[in-house]
Amino acid sequence: MFAGRIALDIAATAKDPVRVLIAGRNRMRLDWLRTAGNARAAMFGTPAHFATHPIDLLEAGASEALIGEHRPRLVVQAASIQTSAVISDSGSRWTDLVAQGGLSATAVFQALISARMAAAISALQPDIQLINCSFPDVVNGMLVAMGHNVLCGTGNVAILSNIFAGERPAAGDGKLRVLAHYQCLAPWRLPPQQRVGTLAPRVFIGDEEIADPFQVFEGCQLTPEPAIEISGASGVTLILALASGRAWEGHAPGPNGLPGGYPVKLVDGQLQVDLPKGRSLTDAIAWNAAFEARNGLTVDGTAARYHGRLRELLEEEGSVHAAGFEVGDLETVCSDLLRLREDLSQKPNVRHSA
Repeated sequence: MFAGRIALDIAATAKDPVRVLIAGRNRMRLDWLRTAGNARAAMFGTPAHFATHPIDLLEAGASEALIGEHRPRLVVQAASIQTSAVISDSGSRWTDLVAQGGLSATAVFQALISARMAAAISALQPDIQLINCSFPDVVNGMLVAMGHNVLCGTGNVAILSNIFAGERPAAGDGKLRVLAHYQCLAPWRLPPQQRVGTLAPRVFIGDEEIADPFQVFEGCQLTPEPAIEISGASGVTLILALASGRAWEGHAPGPNGLPGGYPVKLVDGQLQVDLPKGRSLTDAIAWNAAFEARNGLTVDGTAARYHGRLRELLEEEGSVHAAGFEVGDLETVCSDLLRLREDLSQKPNVRHSA
């Protein structure tokens, strides 16, 4: 669904010639996205062309085969072994663990295919730009710790920056910049009167910070489900700028492997964090990193560490990785946690129901 949103919005908005290859294992879905993409390009009169490549990215060597055959300039990796619906599902011990411990419970599942793709790029064509759409606020740091390059992700901070831009009269004149970790999305899924606490993003108009984003942007509303109408679409202008070699300004999570999300600008094919005057990158990184340090998964060197309630829950469920793991052991850790996820998914959520 996420990749489909990106592809079909490229079809409607491309201004320069672009060729998009969609890879995946569901042939019917691939045929539909190729057909719909080319139809939308014809409908809107855009110079976009879509083709497909059937492949199971979980098979050994699949990423290498894909890169080796097609030699793309840009890879947008949106495949994952963890569905985004987990944020709104309920009823099992696993969904309860994610609800209480946070989405970093799924980080290794989100990282698996992206890490394999990043490794293939490093080995075969290091100049390929990689945009990782799978939990980039956390996963991109894991990829960099594994020795790979990643440009950024899509969504998350860009969801908030775009919904705030859509309410621009409420904010006044000046350039809009937003610092936001993915955890900052949670309040905007609630009714305005329930938006309180420590998960507010930092919003700047020009160089001045807004004191209360919840009040200024109270009319903005996200769905409880993944907001792909915005999150998937948010990467399209960046993708098209990269494809055509143009400059670009906006917001992105995990730029160059940093934790959380930032205002950024694209200069000569590279992303630079674009903070308001007088704001330091060190402080911005520390502010974003603090969310996962309180409850989530942080990366320090080659070590990934769980924190807060998430670590407690993993300990309660008997995970041998509750304290964390070395990022180089991702494949083994993922296999272990998949067994835990399968086991807990079969158990009703009774332990914390009281």
